[in-house]
Amino acid sequence: MPKTDSRKNTVGCDQPNILSSEETDAFLRWELTDWKKLERKVYKLQKQIYRASSRGDVKKVRRLQKTLMKSRSAKTLAVRRVTQDNQGKKTAGVDGIKALTPKERLDLVENLKLGAKVKPTRRVWIPKPNGEKRPLGIPTMYDRAVQALVKMALEPEWEGIFEPNSYGFRPGRSCHDAIAAIYTAINQKAKYVLDADIAKCVQEWVLILKCLLE
Repeated sequence: MPKTDSRKNTVGCDQPNILSSEETDAFLRWELTDWKKLERKVYKLQKQIYRASSRGDVKKVRRLQKTLMKSRSAKTLAVRRVTQDNQGKKTAGVDGIKALTPKERLDLVENLKLGAKVKPTRRVWIPKPNGEKRPLGIPTMYDRAVQALVKMALEPEWEGIFEPNSYGFRPGRSCHDAIAAIYTAINQKAKYVLDADIAKCVQEWVLILKCLLE
């Protein structure tokens, strides 16, 4: 029997030359998805969460978050982000899965839900400039999709209550924004600027507070 050649499709997955009708249907459904429409739906819910959080309406925040995480639009976007958009999209977890076909992505959307037992992460060690290494846990594709879905619900809640002068790990903000804010703050007269790495001091917060109070 002659071997079937493989080729790369438009989404970067290996596909046989002859697809089944089910695979073809899944491919077309995924490729023809109106992503902008899904993004608008999710953004509308996120905006409502942000506003409710800003005015302290916790009950409404929780209700909207549940609605968002049950939304097929949000689930579909979460799957796309971890399987196609993210830089680490082809990094396998403990299950060894690096990429999904369009049909597998749609199946993941259908099966995506909170409360499922989380699989162990694959531990890798990343070199640091000082010669040390830091551990990095890589979840499975499914668990990454769940994380992306939860992030969509939590992010607008906390954006609504964060301090305006907080710049770390926030959407739409960068080191350049922090530098600009510092420049504006100290441009008028001399100020004190504290540059500290507290990565290894997080567990010693009681001692730090005691020293500051003294």
